[in-house]
Amino acid sequence: MRILEHRALRGPNYYSRYQAIYMRLDIDDLEDRPSDEVPGIADALQAVFPTIYEHRCSVGEPGGFLQRVRHGTYAGHMVEHLAIELQNLVGFSVGYGKTVDSYETGIYHVVYRYRDEATGLAAGEAAVGIVRKLYDGGHVDLAPIINHLKQVRDANALGPSTGSIVDAAKARNIPWYNLTEGTSYTQLGHGVKQRRFQATVTDASGIIGHSIADDKDWTKQILGDAGVAVPRGRTCYSWDEVKVAAEWIGWPVVTKPLSGNHGRGVTTDISSLEDLKSGYEAALARVRDGSDAVIVESYIKGEDHRMLVIGGKLIAAARRRPAHVTGDGRSAIKALIDKANEDPRRGVGHENLLTQIHVDEQTHRMLEQAGLTLDSVPPENEMVFLKSTANISTGGTATDLTDEVHPDIKFTMERIARHVGLDVIGIDLLAETLTKPLDQQSAGVVEVNAGPGFRMHMAPTHGTPRPVGEHVVDMLFPDPTDNGRIPITAITGTNGKTTTTRLTTHILRQTGYSVGMGCTGTVEIDNHVILRGDYSGPTAAQTVLREPTVEHAVLEVARGGIMRRGLGFDECDVGVLLNIASDHLGERDIHTLDELARCKTVVVDAVKREGGYCVLNADDPLVMEHGTYWARGEIIYFTMNPDNPALRQHLSEMRMVVTVRHGRIVILRGKVVMDVVAVNDVPIAFEGHAPFNVQNAMAATGVALAYGLDLEAIRAGLLTFHPTPAQMPGRTNYFEADGVKCLIDYGHNVPALEALEPLVNGLAQQRRIGVSSAPGNRRDEDLEALGGQLASMCNVLYVYESDARGRPEGEVAQLIKGGAEGAKADCAVHVIMSEQEAVSAAIAEAKPGDFLLLLVDDIEGTADRLKGRSFPVQADLAQP
Repeated sequence: MRILEHRALRGPNYYSRYQAIYMRLDIDDLEDRPSDEVPGIADALQAVFPTIYEHRCSVGEPGGFLQRVRHGTYAGHMVEHLAIELQNLVGFSVGYGKTVDSYETGIYHVVYRYRDEATGLAAGEAAVGIVRKLYDGGHVDLAPIINHLKQVRDANALGPSTGSIVDAAKARNIPWYNLTEGTSYTQLGHGVKQRRFQATVTDASGIIGHSIADDKDWTKQILGDAGVAVPRGRTCYSWDEVKVAAEWIGWPVVTKPLSGNHGRGVTTDISSLEDLKSGYEAALARVRDGSDAVIVESYIKGEDHRMLVIGGKLIAAARRRPAHVTGDGRSAIKALIDKANEDPRRGVGHENLLTQIHVDEQTHRMLEQAGLTLDSVPPENEMVFLKSTANISTGGTATDLTDEVHPDIKFTMERIARHVGLDVIGIDLLAETLTKPLDQQSAGVVEVNAGPGFRMHMAPTHGTPRPVGEHVVDMLFPDPTDNGRIPITAITGTNGKTTTTRLTTHILRQTGYSVGMGCTGTVEIDNHVILRGDYSGPTAAQTVLREPTVEHAVLEVARGGIMRRGLGFDECDVGVLLNIASDHLGERDIHTLDELARCKTVVVDAVKREGGYCVLNADDPLVMEHGTYWARGEIIYFTMNPDNPALRQHLSEMRMVVTVRHGRIVILRGKVVMDVVAVNDVPIAFEGHAPFNVQNAMAATGVALAYGLDLEAIRAGLLTFHPTPAQMPGRTNYFEADGVKCLIDYGHNVPALEALEPLVNGLAQQRRIGVSSAPGNRRDEDLEALGGQLASMCNVLYVYESDARGRPEGEVAQLIKGGAEGAKADCAVHVIMSEQEAVSAAIAEAKPGDFLLLLVDDIEGTADRLKGRSFPVQADLAQP
């Protein structure tokens, strides 16, 4: 078997409304061997994956998938189920999958859900190898495969603290994005509503507060000046200073790096010069700023507590105990450690709720101070400490004490957060108990932490788990009805997408919104171009939705992006389906108009059910059939026929229709008629000669209605949007130069030219001179049909070639030429391979009264050549 394509679909897509992994799989010789022809394969499969019994498959009951295997299914289907099960075995709950055949024998589309993209891809690759071994009767050793997937998971998945915030955001339907690969830098929400955080440090965390928390001496000074009990201590820069400080403070003491976190390099309860030297060296090894600064301070007897303050409120309190084991009177300490590490809650690093206990130099020192070794057998119930600090990351445990915190301590902790200036802060408090005020016991604050870990509060070893991630999200989004989303408009169709996208953006900008737009040509933020290229896919969506100033997102969505990566967002407020016509058939297994329709309807299927709108072209039979079926939310139709019988029921239900009556664009709702504007006053309508742009204008009107814009705002937008390179680059850009009329457009398919033909007929009075090409990824018959259509519109045609897409040089141009000559013998067809030279030849051919139809890729360059120029022939005529 061979994986031909393998990628993540990041959002609604052709196969699923949810993010999924897509695999194009060639099962090769196994096409002739369904599973029922392989003796014992179902039993072998179940022996390797006992939990596969839970897969219901199409049978609809546990064991259903195994029934399918026994009765006969194909290898691709088995890969789908194993890719799902492998993810479940490493902790990701997924269940959806589907496998469908293609137009090529032995090649299947395998689709399955994922939670973590890298793990999902790795699971698919592993599944292919396992299925091949099962077919060949080989042995499958699952353990190393699972270990590898866990490594991939741990390298890519969010840590527990970051994950808790993301999970809380998802529970409130707040979208999230990981902003930089390999980090926990995360965005919640879209555009202007977004909030960002890294680990547990939010975008509102002050740099001064972070610096204070990172400098223990500075922290102690600020808290001491505020009347908070802190240990007595000094900052030292040499071993001699450390010895003097310890004598001045009095034994026992603590050593720690001045700049550090997570308890790294901290040594406690030091009572001798020998241990002081070890503690000094441990702190020195963890100093992060290169200053060699080590703090020596008094050791406060009492238990270690972590107090978590979020948004100025004490949210959780936990007693932390260093990594330890409890004797049973029979086992050596080493055996007790091994047993403790068997706890399924303990993992490596931050992968689990607790961390495994590792024997290191600090462990040996702790045992030596207690007169023990790893071979010692402690009495029953005797606690043996293995670390000097109580951090969870070094194997410590936590007991939740949130409900036992005295009000005075709560007030003090919240004061500390305000003095330091952090919205999320972990405060390390040594105290005998949390049930009485600090001034009535031996107690002191020894450290504060920016970006504190949440594991001990989310899943304490003992006590009540606290939903701390929810508190962070509630702080960042205090309005419980706010899901951090901005309005998203997604626009698709075979033709007219870019014009409708730009016009919709223009109307919204005219009403004062900051709009982010992605379309064929550019990504624009509030009328500023930030990227150039074809941005009619998910990359544009991600770029726009991550922009901090954007209030509305308007996104052109092409079929290629849907098939390659999905939409790039999970849902939209308004989905627009303009039309469905033959284009790009034969690509990515889209061979029929019905299949193309399903691809396009992904946009309207992604509209949110509550409060969402679908804007649909009622004049297109495929849109009416497929678009209406898949549409979610409320439908707004647009039509050139105000008496369209298919819309009577729609209007009777007091729903909206945008149409044309007596030369005016109007809105119908029930029996109410609302006048918008005269068609002849809409610049892109060319006084009615461009009916396709009238439809685009009606579609944009429908979007505006969905967002509740008033008629004056809609009218103003339609009247001020012009077919110029500035507002509509490459879309019906019209020029006149020395008596020659010029129209620049991007149309490269037959439906686009058919829509353009009435405009050409309305503008052209004499000869029509065309320049055109098409990408080589069209079918032969499509390229020939394009030539035929061009011939019907032109007297002279110059065909160039700019994007062969793997075809031999010149083949595309010859197919277009052949189609043109076969359709109309009196159309003079010339092949000039260079676009620039073809345009030059057309300009040289033109005489006053002629019409130039320039269907080119270099829109900007061609427009610049035409602006203000005199045509050569015209210049010759002016000679005496």
